[in-house]
Amino acid sequence: MSRTAVRAAVGAIALLLVLSASPAYAGDGNRGRGSRTLEYPLPGTDVFPEGIDTFGRYFYVTSTSTGDVFRGEVRDTDSVEVFLPGGEDGRTTAVGIEATEDLLIVAGGATGTVFVYERDSGELLASHTVPEGGPAFLNDIAVTRDGDVYVTDSPRDVVYRIPEDAVAEGGELEVFASFAGVDPAGQFNANGIVATRDGRYLIVVQSDTGTLLRVSTADASVQPIDLDGATVVAGDGLELKGGRTLYVVRNSAGVITEVRLEGRFTEGRVVSETTDPTFRFPTTAALDRGRLLVVNSQFDQRGGDPVEPFTVSSIKRP
Repeated sequence: MSRTAVRAAVGAIALLLVLSASPAYAGDGNRGRGSRTLEYPLPGTDVFPEGIDTFGRYFYVTSTSTGDVFRGEVRDTDSVEVFLPGGEDGRTTAVGIEATEDLLIVAGGATGTVFVYERDSGELLASHTVPEGGPAFLNDIAVTRDGDVYVTDSPRDVVYRIPEDAVAEGGELEVFASFAGVDPAGQFNANGIVATRDGRYLIVVQSDTGTLLRVSTADASVQPIDLDGATVVAGDGLELKGGRTLYVVRNSAGVITEVRLEGRFTEGRVVSETTDPTFRFPTTAALDRGRLLVVNSQFDQRGGDPVEPFTVSSIKRP
């Protein structure tokens, strides 16, 4: 065998050894950053997950049916386990979730409670409850750069605000902004929410109308975002990348709509729509560098025949 052939053979063997030593998340040969779709199975049955967020090497997923909060390692597709067992602290359901340096904040849906945990230990630090006045459903959460927490209540069509210095104290939630007069009364609307990078605005999606709204954190004023005639009906979770790229996860449509925001977030244009064979009634997504982790809720199979295990899909970011 020639020296050239020997070098080629040695190189091929070395490459095979590197690939065989790669973690599960690196299955596409590029540490998971290629175009291949990956799936994380969630433990348990009838999970019907909804919310997701990432922090560092971990991601966190909520279960609407049990109240479980799962934790998994982004680079290991078989790592997901129960981190906060359902039923504890009165958390019988869990919907939106937000992870920060120190905290894990969970929206409790129809329980009317926001649960605040220490992110590393899972210790309950505080809980915040809705004021009296009809049915509530705490849906999604955003945290601004200064630490203030904002929570959507879908049937009441409002956003609550928890000031940074009160997050770990608990108490009754206070209405910050209302969408009364902006959308039809009695609808299940105020849903996904994100904060802009500078913390000056919130962006909220109305599920039934498919409208995006800009909310000022200074004075709670509300302004619809002009999408030049387009809508994002069935918009559920939102994720904001780089300050201007908004991903709208549209559950019953089974697509992620990419919107390029312009001006002072009062205008935008749809630039792409993405779907994947693994999507099953996706509800929201979280960024992980060049990828999106997408929750497959299968809400359309409640009382039916869901495919188990429930999963989170990891796709290349549009």
